[in-house]
Amino acid sequence: MNEPSAFGLLHEKVQRWVWDQNWSALRDIQERAIAPVIEAKSDIIISAATAAGKTEAAFLPACSKLMQEPSESIGILYLSPLKALINDQYRRLQSLCETLDLPLTPWHGDVALSAKNKQFRDPNGIILITPESLESLLLNRMTWAQTAFQCLRYVIIDEFHYFLDSVRGRQLQSLLHRLEFLIGNAVPRIALSATLGDMKQVKKELRQFAPIPCELIESAGQGSDLKVQIRGYKNPLKSDDSQPSTSERIVDDLFRLLRGKSNLIFANSRRRTEEIASSLSKHCSKGYVPNEFLPHHGNLSKDIREDLEKRLQEGKFPTTAVCTNTLELGIDIGRVDSVAQVTAPQSVASLRQRLGRSGRRGEASILRMFITENELTDNSHLNDRLRLETFQCVAMVNLLLKKWNEPSDTGQYHFSTLIQQVMSAVGAYGGIRADQLWNLLCKSGPFQNVDQKMFAKLLQSMGEQKLLSQTRDGLLILGVRGERMIEHFSFYAAFSAPEEFRLEYAGKPLGTIPVAYPVGRLIIFAGKYWEVAEVAKDEKRISLKPASGGQPPMFAPSGYPNIHDAIRQEMYRLFSSEEVPIFCDKATLTHFTEGCRTFKDLGMKSKPMLQMGTTVYMLPWLGDKIVSTVTLMLHIAGLKANCYGGIIDVQKTDIALCREAIRNILASPPPQGWELALKIQNTIEEKHDSVVPKELRDLNYAAKNFDIDGAWRWLSSLDLSVD
Repeated sequence: MNEPSAFGLLHEKVQRWVWDQNWSALRDIQERAIAPVIEAKSDIIISAATAAGKTEAAFLPACSKLMQEPSESIGILYLSPLKALINDQYRRLQSLCETLDLPLTPWHGDVALSAKNKQFRDPNGIILITPESLESLLLNRMTWAQTAFQCLRYVIIDEFHYFLDSVRGRQLQSLLHRLEFLIGNAVPRIALSATLGDMKQVKKELRQFAPIPCELIESAGQGSDLKVQIRGYKNPLKSDDSQPSTSERIVDDLFRLLRGKSNLIFANSRRRTEEIASSLSKHCSKGYVPNEFLPHHGNLSKDIREDLEKRLQEGKFPTTAVCTNTLELGIDIGRVDSVAQVTAPQSVASLRQRLGRSGRRGEASILRMFITENELTDNSHLNDRLRLETFQCVAMVNLLLKKWNEPSDTGQYHFSTLIQQVMSAVGAYGGIRADQLWNLLCKSGPFQNVDQKMFAKLLQSMGEQKLLSQTRDGLLILGVRGERMIEHFSFYAAFSAPEEFRLEYAGKPLGTIPVAYPVGRLIIFAGKYWEVAEVAKDEKRISLKPASGGQPPMFAPSGYPNIHDAIRQEMYRLFSSEEVPIFCDKATLTHFTEGCRTFKDLGMKSKPMLQMGTTVYMLPWLGDKIVSTVTLMLHIAGLKANCYGGIIDVQKTDIALCREAIRNILASPPPQGWELALKIQNTIEEKHDSVVPKELRDLNYAAKNFDIDGAWRWLSSLDLSVD
C-alpha cells in the first residue's frame, strides 16, 4: 500500500494490521478521518454509504491514539442500537485489537458475566455497549463508572441516524451528558451514519451544547450505479378464483426475479413479512428446489435471525431475507444482489438505508418496488383516482436521487424519557436536589425544551405517584414505587416493550407473539406452518407442532409513517409537470398517466379545494403533521373532516361552508398545541406517559404530532372570497 500522508499518522502496529488485510488503499472516508480523529479536538460526524468503511474510519485513528497515548481507563466507548450489531463489530474489530493488545469487550444482556467482571476488576481498552446497558452502569455502578471512564478518549456512536427523533436518542444524549458530568470532561463524539438530513440539526442531536466544535466528513465517492424499477399491480374490485390474486402475482414475480441470488425483501410489517416468506417457501416446495426465502423480524428468536444473517454473510447459497426494518441497520450480512420493497417505504431515509445494502463490489445497486393500486370505478375515492401511492414512490425515488433526507425534529419535550432519567439520576446519587437535577438534565442537558415550571410539575406528579419522595432537608430520593421500578431490568429501556408469549417447538424457542391463540389454531411463523399444541398462560408459553396451513399472527403496528412536506411537494410537481419517470414499468406508467389525467381534468393545479358530490376535498400538498393539524382544526370548527394520504375530505358539506369555517378559524389567534391536544381522546403514547401530568402530556403530544404554524400558513393562503 502506498503511504499517503494521513496514513503515516497511524500507529505503526495499526499500519501493519492494514497491510495484513491486503488492502490496496484506504477508502476516502478512512483517509480523511485520520487526522481529525487523532487530533481529538472536535466531535466528528462520518457520513458514507453502507459498507463504505465507516467503522475503520473511526477505529483505526482512535486505536492509534490509544497506542500513542495509552489511557489509564477505558479508552473507547462504542454505542450501538442493536446487540446483533455489537456482536458483528466485535468480530470485525477482534483481529485489530489482538494486534494492538487492546482489550475488546462486548457489553449487553447476552454477554457472559466473566467478560464483564474482567472490566470491573481492571477497566481498560474498548467497550461495545447498548444505551440500555450504559443506563444500568450509571445507575447501579456509578462509582465504578467514574473511575472506569475517567480517561475516556472517544465515544463512537454507530447508526447515528437511528437515534435521531427517537426516545432512545434522547436517552442516549442524556446518558452521555451524565457521563461527561461524572468524569468532568467533554469527550469527543464520533457519529457514524449512512443517512443524515439537515446537518445543523444533526450536530445538535449529537451534542446539545457544544464545548467543542463539530466536523462533518462525508464520503467523496460516487458509490455504485443505481438501477430502479417501480412495478405496478392492479387490485381488482371482485376476486376471481380462476385468476391469481394481486398478492399471488407479486409473490410470483418475486420468485421469478429473485430466485438464485441473494436479496432483501422489505415488507414494512411483520405480518406481511410472514405471508410473503411462507408463500415463497411454497413456491420452492412446488418446484422441488431448496427453500432460499426466509423471514427476519424482531419477534423471531435470536438463533433464527442469526442463522439467516450468517447464511447471508457467508454467501455460499442463494438467500433472500424477507424482513421488516431489522436489516436496515449495519448488521454484517455482506452485500446482496438486489433490494425489493413491497408497498411504499415509510421515508426517503429508510429507502436509502435499504438500498445501501445492495450492489456487490463493482456492480450496480438494484431496487425494485412493488406497488398496488385499486381498480377504478365511477365511485372511486379521489386518493385512488390520483394513484397517490404510485406518485409517492416516484417522488421518494426522485428525492433519493437528489440526496435529500428528512430533517430531524428537535421541538419535542420527551417527558416520558425525562422521567426515566430523573429516576436513574436520583437512584445513582442516592439523593439530589431538584435544582441540581434540572441543571443536569435540562439547563445543560438534552431536555432543554423543558423549563423550570414544567420540571416542577413533573416532579410533583412523580411524588404523587410515589416514584419520588423528599427528605426534610429537601433532597429528592426514590419513592416506594420508584425503588421497585429501578430494580426491574425493564427500567433500563426508555421505550415500552409489551408482554408477549414465547413460541416453542420441541423445546426450541422460535420467537414471540403478542397474544395467546387457542389450542388447534393454525398459524404461520418463521415462514412455516404450525398448529398450537399447548398454551401455558402462567408461563406465557405456547407449544407448536408442524401443520399444513395457517394465517400469520397479528402484531403491533410499527408506527404511522409521517410523510414530510418535501415528498408531497414533489408529488405536486410531478402532477403539475406530467414529467414521466423513466424507472416505471408499463403498469406503473398506466397508473401514473391515470393520476395525471385526474389531476388535470379536475383542475387541481390551481384548486386547493374540490367539490365532488356532497364531499369537499382539500389538497394542501404538505406533510402529515400539517394535514393532520388542519383536519383537527376543521373538525373543531364543526366539519366532518378526515384525512388520508395527505388529502382532507370533508363530508356532507360544500365549498362555501368550508370557506366560512376557515374564515371563522382565522378570525381568532392560532390555537396553542395543548388546546388541540385536548380534543384527542388518548395522548398516552410513550412508556411513562401515564405519570406525566395531562397538561404536559398534551403539550408533548402537540409538539410531536401537530404543526400549527404550517397549518395556519396554508389556511391563510387560501382564497376565501365568495364566488
